[in-house]
Amino acid sequence: MEYLDVCDEKGQPAGGIVSREKAHRDGIRHRTAHVWVIREEKGRIQVLLQKRSANKESFPGMYDTSSAGHIPAGCEPLDSALRELREELGIEAGEGQLCYIGAICNRYEAQFRGKIFRDNEYCSVYLYREPLDAESLHLQAEEVERVDWFDLEQVREEIEHSRERFCVPGASLDLLRRFLLTE
Repeated sequence: MEYLDVCDEKGQPAGGIVSREKAHRDGIRHRTAHVWVIREEKGRIQVLLQKRSANKESFPGMYDTSSAGHIPAGCEPLDSALRELREELGIEAGEGQLCYIGAICNRYEAQFRGKIFRDNEYCSVYLYREPLDAESLHLQAEEVERVDWFDLEQVREEIEHSRERFCVPGASLDLLRRFLLTE
């Protein structure tokens, strides 16, 4: 069973620990780490998105953030971001290869497989922009079905009108867009 730190509105551990299952059942705020993998192709920014496994508890078969995951109790966001990159995509990154771009709060409620799923996350968001060949990544089969490159602006436009294909958090994508505009 996976245990998470209950956190405050600023993402700081608030003194309690909760199971992942209880956090999602009851909507208890917890921490996650998101990593956006990007590249520039023909003058356009593209993001690498993972297609979630059909067996995932939430948003099965949808395209999501490049790499993301819960921060286990007692762990730090950067360490978790690096671990998720390694586990989900097979990317062996070092601390200096991730750039912290900010944090968002992500909160929603939905029903999956007949159960209510309440998410209440404080997400630390990172950027990874090292060259890579998506075809050579080692994907964690139980988490990730495949990865594909998408034009950043096309993803943003599509999620404004439809959520049939993408489950990326809009606030996290907007944070990435703002960061890239200010560089």
